[in-house]
Order: sequence, then C-alpha cells, then structure tokens
Amino acid sequence: MRVSILWAILLTIALCDVPAQAQQTGETPLTVKIGVLSDMSGLYADVGGPGSVAAANMAVEDFNPASHGMKVEIVSADHQNKPDIGSAIARRWFDVDQVNAVADVPNSGVALAVSNVTREKNRVFLISGAADSDLTDKQCSPNTVHWTYDTWGLAHGTGEAIVRQGGKTWFFLTADYAFGHALERDTAAVVKAAGGKVLGAVRHPLNTSDFSSFLLQAQGSKAQVIGLANAGGDTINAVKQAAEFRIVQGGQRLAGLLVFLSDVHALGLQTAQGLTLTTAFYWDLNDKTRAFAKRFAARDGGKYPTMVQAGVYSSVLHYLEAVARVGSPTDGTKVVEAMKATRYEDPLFGDTVVRQDGRAIHALYLVEVKKPTESKGPYDYFKVLATIPADQAFRPLADEKGTCGLVKAASR
Repeated sequence: MRVSILWAILLTIALCDVPAQAQQTGETPLTVKIGVLSDMSGLYADVGGPGSVAAANMAVEDFNPASHGMKVEIVSADHQNKPDIGSAIARRWFDVDQVNAVADVPNSGVALAVSNVTREKNRVFLISGAADSDLTDKQCSPNTVHWTYDTWGLAHGTGEAIVRQGGKTWFFLTADYAFGHALERDTAAVVKAAGGKVLGAVRHPLNTSDFSSFLLQAQGSKAQVIGLANAGGDTINAVKQAAEFRIVQGGQRLAGLLVFLSDVHALGLQTAQGLTLTTAFYWDLNDKTRAFAKRFAARDGGKYPTMVQAGVYSSVLHYLEAVARVGSPTDGTKVVEAMKATRYEDPLFGDTVVRQDGRAIHALYLVEVKKPTESKGPYDYFKVLATIPADQAFRPLADEKGTCGLVKAASR
C-alpha cells in the first residue's frame, strides 16, 4: 500500500513538472502574428485582396513554423482605400491584437499612414501593393521593407521603352492621390530626361466609372502618348472607354504605367493587346513561378497570381526567416535589419537583396500583352520583351542620400 502511494506521488510530481521543463527547454512555440491589410472589395481587390491572404498563408505553410519552434497566425482586414481606416486598423492590431507585422496594403495613401504607425510601434511593414517610391526615399523607415515594385521602377521601365519607340509627347490621366501623383512625377521626369515633353495632365478621383471628360482632354492635347497613372479598376475603365472613343485608331497611344495580370484578364486580349508594361513577376517565367501559380490557382478559384500577391508570399516568407534568426518578432527594427543582412535566391523574384532604404532589389520585366491569336489559354497574356537587371530596375541608392536618413553610403 505504501509503495503504491509513493508511486502515485512520484507520478503526480513528474506530470506537474512537464510544462515547467518544456518552458525551461524553450519548447513553447514562439508566436508570430501577421496582418494582411488590403482592399478586399474595391478597385484593387483582384490585385491584392483575398488573393494576398492566400499568398500569405502559402508562405507560412512553406516556412513550416513547427520546424522552427514557432506558431504563425494570419489575420486580415479591409482598409477600404482610406488612410484613416487603414492606420486605425494597424494601430488596433499593434496595441490590442499583438500583431507583429503588416503585409500588402495596395494604396499608397494608406501605406504612408500605416508606415508612420508601424514605426511608432516598432513593428514591421512588408509593402507589396503600394507603389509610391517615396516610401523608400523621403518617407523611408527602419521598420519598412518595400518588396515588389515602385513608381520609379515603373516609370523607367515602361516610360523609357515608349520614349525609345518614338513616344515623345505625353499627356497624363492621373489618379488623384499619393500613388498617382508619384507615378506621374516619376514618369514625367523620365520623359523629359529623354528629350520628350509633357503637354499636360488631368487628375481623376479614385474609383472613377466615367472617364469620358478626362479622355476628351487627353484626346484634345494631341499628345502621342496618354499615360495612365492609375491602377486596378481605374485602369480597366480608362482602357475600355478609350477603346470606345477609338483613341488608338486616332493615332494616340495608351501607356498603362501600372497594369496587372488581373487587369488584362478583365479587359480581354482583344482590348488589351499590344499594351507595353513593366512587371516584377509573371507566372510563366520559369518552372518555379509556374509551380507557384498552379498552387495559388488551386486555392484562389482558378485565378493566377498578380505581382502584388507574389510579393506578399515572398516578403512574408523572408520575414518569418528573419524572425527565426533574431529569435523574437517584438523588435521590428532588428527583424528588418536581419532581412537586410541576407541575400535571397527567391523562388519567385530570383536574386534579391534588401537595401539600407528598405527597397528590395530584384529584376523587373518589360512585357507586351499578347494578341488573342498568340495566347494558348487563360492567363497566357504576356510576352517578355526585356529583363531589366536588378541594379537598373530601381532608383540608385546614391540618389537618396540626403532624403532617406537610413542611407549612409552611395552603394551597398
């Protein structure tokens, strides 16, 4: 009887000691929470939206948190393209929900507001959807990584190509907020530097359904090129209505300065054929991008990924790798420094490095939308005209000395 009681006491002590031993040996998973903040129902929903949430979850699966002693949770919200709503969500996530990083954020106005909150709270901001190049220039932050593309890269990719092809005079249709202003500014600088001339511009509200008055002004300018400094649903509507106005048949050329795979899908090749654009990712580049696209389509209703959604995948994957190296997600600047200290052979973007200013440097691609007769099926829409090397794709670091306080040297 005494022996039985002794064994029962020893067993109870052993069982009670298991959690304590697990904590002492570090077996309690490190918890990381990432918030995907996107446009879930508006003009950028197909560009990012639910597809960005799917991409973030794919990154978590491929990272395999359990193998790193980590637990990762993805949450999401709709910023409705309003900076006050986006910054309020980010603040609540950081203060109440213990979110460690925010990802995506298509809409530069929202992104600039969220960047300020992220820096204040010392968390991490992984930008994929926003384009304003100021995010790594005069608005740069030690807590931000700008992964996919920006207005400088788009302007130099598409703008330079069209000027080389003879498009010397330009008129801009510009979305009237931070992104559109930056894209017009950066493209106009490229046009002027190449000896071209900007004849004028007109700014339209975000999410415009009727472009007729704006297109008439562009048509009346007699410019060779009408630069569309907008994106998503605005670009789709502008291109469709330009076709109704027979602008191309009248001798003017449309330049889609930010066009996504989803935009071409919505427009159809009959309307979009011949558009020249710059992209950071295309699903049919190589075996790795094709494999990713196939997996993505299987979980997102057959849709193929945009470059924004691909950027969410890669930035979240490498953020988690940095957290594992640092050992904690709580100090955002340390995690971003770990991302900057690593060179990536990324499965979707190839050779990639994050610079001092937070800009991820990788190749961009100048592509042309195929004719209907050239396409082999849904989403077979682009033919690659040129690869823009990483060292030419984005603004030189030397140009940001004096504007970005993080830049201490002309090169890295």
